[in-house]
Amino acid sequence: MNTPPTRLSPLEVRERAACMCDHGDVCSSYAPGHALHLIQARMAAATPLGWTDAVVETADAASGVLGLRTLAGDAVSIWSAAGASLEAPAGTPVALHAAYDVLAVGRVLYNVAR
Repeated sequence: MNTPPTRLSPLEVRERAACMCDHGDVCSSYAPGHALHLIQARMAAATPLGWTDAVVETADAASGVLGLRTLAGDAVSIWSAAGASLEAPAGTPVALHAAYDVLAVGRVLYNVAR
């Protein structure tokens, strides 16, 4: 006779899940604004027409929020737990891939949340 495997309910799993960046460590989540997934980076690189040039208007290192102004004049507010606001102070030219929510600061890519 086999014993049925014990399974956690979704509620129990959700209560225990927390990104390590909440504790000052490296992001362990690929949710928007956290760690950049390899597939996300590759999809952004494979679609070069999706990039929009912008300039950082505001950068709040405490909250991780960046205020961008695209060259078309649109204001965009994004958030990144990975430290994009530390690497891109106000006045920094950046590129934003709207389809895959990737921010490029020089050669460094960040997963961002709008």
